[in-house]
Amino acid sequence: MRTRHLIFRGLPQWLGVALAILASATARPPNFVVLLCDNLGYGDIGPFGSTVHRTPNLDRMAQEGVKLTHLYSASGVCTPSRAALMTGCYPRRVNLHLNARGGAVLQPIEPIGLHPAETTVAEVLKLCGYRTMAIGKWHLGDQAPFLPTRQGFDAYVGVPYSDDMTARPGQPWPELPLLRGETVVEAPVDRNELTRRETEEAIRFITEHRDHPFFLFVPHAMPGSTTAPFASAAFRGKSRHGAWGDAVEELDWSVGEILRTLRTLGIDEQTLVFWTSDNGAPRRQPPQGSNAPLGGWGYTTAEGGMRVPGIVRWPGKVPAGAVCSELVTLMDVLPTLAALADAPLPTVPIDGKNVWPLLAGTPGALSPHEAFYYYHLGQLQAVRSGRWKLYVAAGGSGGAGKASTAKQAGAPAGALFDVVEDPRETRDVSSRHPETVARLRQYAAMAREELGDGERAGRGQRPVGRVEQPQPLRLGQPSR
Repeated sequence: MRTRHLIFRGLPQWLGVALAILASATARPPNFVVLLCDNLGYGDIGPFGSTVHRTPNLDRMAQEGVKLTHLYSASGVCTPSRAALMTGCYPRRVNLHLNARGGAVLQPIEPIGLHPAETTVAEVLKLCGYRTMAIGKWHLGDQAPFLPTRQGFDAYVGVPYSDDMTARPGQPWPELPLLRGETVVEAPVDRNELTRRETEEAIRFITEHRDHPFFLFVPHAMPGSTTAPFASAAFRGKSRHGAWGDAVEELDWSVGEILRTLRTLGIDEQTLVFWTSDNGAPRRQPPQGSNAPLGGWGYTTAEGGMRVPGIVRWPGKVPAGAVCSELVTLMDVLPTLAALADAPLPTVPIDGKNVWPLLAGTPGALSPHEAFYYYHLGQLQAVRSGRWKLYVAAGGSGGAGKASTAKQAGAPAGALFDVVEDPRETRDVSSRHPETVARLRQYAAMAREELGDGERAGRGQRPVGRVEQPQPLRLGQPSR
């Protein structure tokens, strides 16, 4: 009797342990929503200092999550930065730093695109049973092997490249197409309706897959690359800052609708939402977007070209109202989401790191990046380590103070800036820190060896995807 009594008394303790183990093993992985704006500047939203744009939903998201104040894309232009997010690699590693003609971004009817052998974040998560969808501007190749549905996404709705790549005199491009899957369902698409329709598709996907782990990637087409951004009738002409402001405020509405849907469906606390931009706002006259307080403009390696606003929200997991000032990159999305989903990383080298300790507010957590490289086209122009940024080739976009020979030339090679205290890059302090200059030059040499620089190939570069005889996307025709 005594033995039986002891066994009975110990049963609840062991049962509790067993149930905890079972619950851990069967716990549903988190959902992931990644929202990527196009050309939105660092200072274009309220949480990052804008006083001209009304962004109440992003204001609330920042209050409920963490702001990333030193978040970098891996390029100042669209295609390379998106390749970095999708693959966790510097664009030169996957050879998407140039288009087929040596320009900055892919254009319609390109023979190249993201190689099907590369492993995207969608493929990483899909292998773990996630439902996946991309909605919006893809810009990693418009030929069939390069489309989202061939790169790990179960479904896709959106435009295959930038909103300004439209039919025009002297340029034999097709009308801007809207794809559903791999078939053009509209051409030309009404660009004013893109943000609204992207949002409706996102809500539909979330609703349909609320009972299953999902990864939703929404690379918005706006504010976009035209000189007059588009917005739906509900927002057009309503902001205090012209067409750019209209587009920004509709993007804020969009994130608000997506977050409201998560709350309504009761999956808010199961879902990590990551909101950011692909690069800084481009220089326009008169100015439209703002990268304040950073110096320079999009399409460059200045801080304003490659440091982007970022907000991460996950109730109960990410501290509310927090600010992370450690260096984080868009390349970190893949390894971080993989870690949270308990998914294996690609078997080939990647450059991103798991930054979950930073997002979670772990005390003492530091950036896992010893160095970060600023490439423009194929040229390595600058290196950052800690608070220091060294230009190893002429770059940036003005604002280099007395060290700059001409504002248009940007920072000269050898200029060193403390981009924590001097984000406008106005004070060259290289003469006061020769040891830092020498250390960052060593990092640059490592980058040239692994990733290449200019005509010099890197040992770690992999081939770009390529097709013979690329075809235009036409209404009613599936991509071939």
